[in-house]
Amino acid sequence: MKSDLVNLGLELLGIQHFDSLAVGVIDFKNKSFESFEISASNIVSSKPYLYFDLASLTKPLTNGAVFLKQPELFSSDMLLLLNHKAGLPSGGLLSKHTWKEEILSYPIIPSETLYSDYSSLRCMLEIEKKSHKSLKELCSFYFDSNLVHWKDLPQDSFSPDYGIRNRKIVSGEVHDNNCFNIKEFVSHAGLFATIDGLCQSLINLNASVKMNDQLSEAFKTHKNEDRFIMGFDHVSDPTQTLAGKGCSLKTFGHLGFVGTSFWIDLNQNKGAVILTNGVQSYWYDKAGLNSLRKSIGEAIWKI
Repeated sequence: MKSDLVNLGLELLGIQHFDSLAVGVIDFKNKSFESFEISASNIVSSKPYLYFDLASLTKPLTNGAVFLKQPELFSSDMLLLLNHKAGLPSGGLLSKHTWKEEILSYPIIPSETLYSDYSSLRCMLEIEKKSHKSLKELCSFYFDSNLVHWKDLPQDSFSPDYGIRNRKIVSGEVHDNNCFNIKEFVSHAGLFATIDGLCQSLINLNASVKMNDQLSEAFKTHKNEDRFIMGFDHVSDPTQTLAGKGCSLKTFGHLGFVGTSFWIDLNQNKGAVILTNGVQSYWYDKAGLNSLRKSIGEAIWKI
């Protein structure tokens, strides 16, 4: 990994209200990546070991991956759900025991884009109903061994701190409250990975289902004003994007609430992955996190 990028990571992390950062740069042409990690002790490691909560990166890594492999499962209504255009509310507190019934109670109505955990969950339920298989069974075909559901974290694993819940530090368990309460494999959150595990998984996904080729073809007819494409977010304004200046309009990926992201620029055949525990102290001010995202992203696109 280039020392300039590591030094930039140290500089930017030093002024944040969180203490852990991992960065990966993927070369899809050569099926390789480089990475580094900065832990709470401010130690830089080229052999990362921290399992980060991926938060909403779970959405494209589950529902999106299933679509890439088995598009025939998806009806027109399911495509609306996949791309957050089905009219479902953005989210809310779900019951541990009746959450499925609540999610299934909403009508599917073609709508303007509204990013929605409920839409992701409904998409999952429709996938499982149509396939007669669990989402985990369908989507985990490309998972590296270091990308796991939070309930399957290795006993000897380490995870950053993600704030406080019920007067206890959140570490080694999912930050999302619905996911934590439901305690099942779901599509809107719940996956954890090391930076190497996520980078390798994205390489695996591309190798398995030609992800980049499929997205490249989809971009040919995609309307820029539509935020989501095949379940992935995309860059609509390269000058303002959180992916960082220097990427093209043919860039797709996703953001995660706790401070995670991955972006893949099809023109460069390159991926930029950033994992943090950005909600460690508080979640309501993301100015520092977003500045870090933009600066590190811009540096990656220049490599």
